[in-house]
Order: sequence, then structure tokens, then C-alpha cells
Amino acid sequence: MATVPVPQSYSGVLVASADAVLRERIVSTLNTNRWPVLSANGGADALGKLEASECDVLLLDRRLPDLNADELVATVRAQFPGVEVLELDARTGKLIDEPRWPIPGLMRAARTPEMVAPLIEFTRSERLSESLPGMVGESAAMHKVYRLVRLVAPRTTTVLVTGPTGSGKELIARAVHELSPRKMRPFVAINCAAIPEALLESELFGYSRGAFTGAVQSRVGKIQAAQGGTLFLDEIGEMPLGLQSKLLRFLENGELQRLGSNERDCADVRVVAATNANLQSQLRTKQLREDLYFRLSVFPIDLPPLAARKGDVEILARHLLSEVSSDKPMRLSVPALDMLKTYSWPGNVRELMHVLERAAILSDGTGVIEPEHLQYSLLPASA
Repeated sequence: MATVPVPQSYSGVLVASADAVLRERIVSTLNTNRWPVLSANGGADALGKLEASECDVLLLDRRLPDLNADELVATVRAQFPGVEVLELDARTGKLIDEPRWPIPGLMRAARTPEMVAPLIEFTRSERLSESLPGMVGESAAMHKVYRLVRLVAPRTTTVLVTGPTGSGKELIARAVHELSPRKMRPFVAINCAAIPEALLESELFGYSRGAFTGAVQSRVGKIQAAQGGTLFLDEIGEMPLGLQSKLLRFLENGELQRLGSNERDCADVRVVAATNANLQSQLRTKQLREDLYFRLSVFPIDLPPLAARKGDVEILARHLLSEVSSDKPMRLSVPALDMLKTYSWPGNVRELMHVLERAAILSDGTGVIEPEHLQYSLLPASA
């Protein structure tokens, strides 16, 4: 899109948000020759900026530290009737009631719909790349993951999450569920590697009374327990070959058969599978059925190891430290933080959490984690 010169009488956009990162992103994205962009860190600041400058559009993040968002909107519309208010949803970051053309305020500010398109597109991309529930990370790799999850979550598509142990694969599965229309229904998880082969079939598909010694009554399996919701199959690469065909049949037509029963049941379940194994290698060695792999990997999401996103270590460390030391605020000294940044993290985010939990104990109430509190957990940086 060609840059359009701004007339001297041109008014701008005011971004009001308590989130400094969000303000900076919007300002840097929109503050071009298309329009000047101002920012405010709260409701009172926004009113002051509107009083002191000419703005045609207020882009409002409803999470305000000082004023009620609804009261602020009412005040703006009463005192500044020429200002168009575009509200951002506090959770998703997307525009509430996305505007339709023509919009008087935006038309005055942008002159043409084409000039305001970056504003609308920005809020859409912000929504897609927002961090997921329970996840922290600002690296490009993680924003790619966030975007993929938000794109697939509203659908019923089967998802395959790959990534090393401790990288947060179950968090991805839970985010897919929480951002889907199935969020009010069950989220049921089963670790295919943690259950003996002899029991895994009955755990997944259930069993009928008398199916085996001790089966004194019928029982539904994990699949039926997840009816209407999401089934998370962790470590799917460890599923015994004999069970794979039965799982494949369920994925293809939604049918399942309890152990010891001749009747077929149906279940409406969205499947998210995860693995830290090399499935391509398992295909070559015939440990994994090719047809099952294709059914599971309709929408793959690869979760990067922590070593591939070292820029996230600091923000993750501060977040995790606040969780493991919730009873008393703690901080990392600069040398301790540098030590965390230089480590290779073979155990990924889970290892970082355990390291910080032990360090919080070893700091013995000082409130500051120093390098000596980490030495019992960390290997040398060259390891």
C-alpha cells in the first residue's frame, strides 16, 4: 500500500491501555505518515490527551487501572462527540463489534477505508498472536505457536502437538480446548506411556461387566468421558500397535467398542495428540501406523525447546518465580539471571520451574536468588 501524505489539519488516533507492550506495538505499527498516534496509560490520561489534542479515534483497551471502561466511554461520548471509540476486548485483544463502513470518525482520520485497514488488521493479528492461557513467551517462535492455536481452536480439526519433554505440550492442548466452542465440556487427558498395555484399551474405550476378572460392572472409558469436549492423548507415539487400529476407527467415524462388548457406541470428541518422539522414525520402523499418523497430523503444531528461544528465559523465570514463591515476593540477581540465560535447558520449561523452586528454598527467605542458589541444579553453561 502506498504511503499517503497526511494533511496539516489531520487528526490522529489515541491508544489507551495499561499494557505498555500493547501500546508500543500499536504506536509503532500505526505511527506512520498515515496518521499520528498518541498513547495513554489509563482512563484519566486518555481524557487529558483528548482535551489537549485533536483525535478522531480512541482505541481503548478495557483493562484500565483507574477508571471503569464503560464510564470512560460515556464520558468521551459526552465531552468529545466527534471522537469514534473502538473498544478492545480485555481477554482477546480483538475489536468489540468490529466496525462497518462508513465510520465517521475513522473516515475523518483516515480519509479512505484503505488507509485505516492497517488498524483493523493490526487488531486481528494481535488477537491471533496473543499469548495463550497459562503460557508465557514473547519470542517469534512462540507467537507463531499462539497464532496456530488460535486459528485451529474454533474448529473440530484433530491437532498433533510435537515438542520435547517439559516444553508445555499439555498447555497447548488445554488452550485449544479453552479457546474452542467445547470449552464448557470436559477436557480429558490420558498418558499413553504411563499406563500398561493390558490396561490402556480399557482406560480408553471402557469395558463391559464380566469383560475380565474383576470387571463387576460396566465402565465408560476416557473417550466417552470426554463426550462433547476434548480428548488429549499424551505421548501418542507410545501407544501399542494393537490399539492403533481401534483408535483409527474412532477417529474416522466416531465409533468405539467397549472391551467385552459387541455393541458399538458413538462419541463426539475432539482429539489433540502430543508426542516428544520422532514419529517419522516410528513410521519407518513400523511402530506407528501410517494411516493413523495421517489422521492425527491434520494440523501439526511444533512447540520449540527452550534452548531455541533463549529470549524467553527471563520473562519465564520471573513468571515462574512469582508462582513458586507466591507467599513472599522474590527476585533474581543480575548474575543469577545471566546464569539462567547461559544454560542449555535440556529439561525445558519444566526444568526451569524446578530449578527456581529449589532456589527459592535455598535462598532461605532472603528474597533474592543468587548464583549459589542455582549451583545445585545447573550444569556448567558449556554442558
